[in-house]
Amino acid sequence: MLSVKPRPLFSPPFSVTFSSPKHSKRPFTLSTKSSKTSITMSIIEHVVLFKVKDDTDQAKVNMMLNGLNGLVSLDPVVHLTAGPVFRTRSPISNFTHMLHSRYKSKEDLNSYSAHPDHLRVVKENVLPICDDIMAVDWVADNDPLPLSLPCNSAIKVTFLKLKENVTDEVQGEILGVIKGIKDNVSGIQQITCGENFSPARARGFSIASVAVFNGVNEMEGSEENEEYVNLQKQKPDPVQSP
Repeated sequence: MLSVKPRPLFSPPFSVTFSSPKHSKRPFTLSTKSSKTSITMSIIEHVVLFKVKDDTDQAKVNMMLNGLNGLVSLDPVVHLTAGPVFRTRSPISNFTHMLHSRYKSKEDLNSYSAHPDHLRVVKENVLPICDDIMAVDWVADNDPLPLSLPCNSAIKVTFLKLKENVTDEVQGEILGVIKGIKDNVSGIQQITCGENFSPARARGFSIASVAVFNGVNEMEGSEENEEYVNLQKQKPDPVQSP
């Protein structure tokens, strides 16, 4: 959600919000320091959206969510949480559930995707009850801490579809506006953004962001903040929407 007001260069952003249940994961240190060097890892953000079929038995939906949330125990996973979508801001979106997870590298994301437990949950619990699935992946532009989000955090994700022939400079301006939101608006605990690197699954969306709030009330309060609204209007002209 991080909703950015579209102007001629992009189509309207596609945003969804959900409230994170509690799924613990062992602590992970982003950087290690020696006497001479400091090594910082780039975290991979992974977001999957699901459209559960109408009239699906709630017990089957719960099995899907329990199966997905159970994948937090896999070694490649730094953070994972899945739950129902609280709100969608897109005229064409009817996704009902979302998964947000984090990894230390693209290789770890690939290992998670190919893990037998992940493949089993997708085959047995996800595909039989879902009409539609899409996914977006990006390298976080900063080290979001804590990596595992507190219980009941509100998570807002926004996907942008850039128009053709948008320059790297303009794309950089868009990312810059998104990055600046946290410094100018209270209530946002974390925000990352970046360029999607899984085009086959993202339906043309090329820029993604995730903003984390302490809860839904804090998220809604920030959306009423005049400065937050003004920052959204600063987006340069290059986005096309879903």
